[in-house]
Amino acid sequence: MSAPASPADSLPGLPVTFRPARTRAVLYAVGIAQLAALVAVAVLLPELTGGERISFVGTGVLVGAVLLLLSRPRVVARQEGVTVVNLTTRRDLAWAQVLRVNLRAGDPWVHLDLADGTSLPAMGIQPGIAREQAIRDARALRDLVEIHGAVDHTAR
Repeated sequence: MSAPASPADSLPGLPVTFRPARTRAVLYAVGIAQLAALVAVAVLLPELTGGERISFVGTGVLVGAVLLLLSRPRVVARQEGVTVVNLTTRRDLAWAQVLRVNLRAGDPWVHLDLADGTSLPAMGIQPGIAREQAIRDARALRDLVEIHGAVDHTAR
């Protein structure tokens, strides 16, 4: 008879990256499609001037850059701690700094309650178009925080 699996046995191996894969796929597809469409318009419309062609392509590149920025969020759990990458910010946290992982009904993404009394949004886990995956990821991160945070607290 085998022993029951401990919660640590079901955790993902470190390092692990949590990110909204479906959302990223949609953003990449839309970015490529809109850039291709605007380049096609710039090339195929004979009545456009050079400046107008450049502005069509520039607009496509600008929109593509914004979509790439929107696809940036992720949460990386490593042996040393957690890295939260949001749209324009990156924050490295030790396991002991993260007290709780929250994903409440209606939340657009996970929030991390930190030891300094603040809350940090972790946009890399968002229920948007993949709710069940986001719930699994939030649970996995919560379990990692509980296990590694407890280790960090006893190491003091």
